Amino acid sequence: MPTTNKERNGRKPEFPVDEIFLDRWSPRAMSGEKISKKEIMSLFEAARWAPSAYNGQPWRFIYALRETPQWEPIYGLMSEFNQQWTKNASALIVVISQNNFEHNGQPSITHSFDAGAAWENLALQGSFLGYVTHGMSGFDYGKAKKVLGIPEDYTVEAMIAIGKPGKKEDLPDGMREREIPSPRKNIKEIVFEGKFRK
Repeated sequence: MPTTNKERNGRKPEFPVDEIFLDRWSPRAMSGEKISKKEIMSLFEAARWAPSAYNGQPWRFIYALRETPQWEPIYGLMSEFNQQWTKNASALIVVISQNNFEHNGQPSITHSFDAGAAWENLALQGSFLGYVTHGMSGFDYGKAKKVLGIPEDYTVEAMIAIGKPGKKEDLPDGMREREIPSPRKNIKEIVFEGKFRK
């Protein structure tokens, strides 16, 4: 992919980056088209190759494709706000991570960090394939553990909705005006040489 320092999607990088980072964003408008098993497994394959402490790979994904028996239990975990737009998703995913290392049973301080790396791989692969990937926290975490049979030594991290891009006009009122790529803080606000600064 080409590198750019020019504006794309209303986003202007301060330093040259690959275009994929500017093109990837989190729309809510999805078309309702189905995703094939092969395509969704391609997203999980990308996630599989993320880095992790001691190569522990603590991330796990529980998914459901639309119009399957697995859809309703996962869809039912979400807030009413998120159900309004995820009803047109192709797939829903619950991301969890293992709290302890498998090799020695000791706590893994970075299990959530590592799961985040896997989610980013998944999101970028989705973007390559022309899919929207939208992460969210608006769901019942406790209910997810019960409904999905998640063991106690796993943390529920987030949910992801995946779908082909749809029309923002089909979104409910109040969501349409937010359906644009979001900006980011300046580099100087998030990067410090040597010591933290406010």
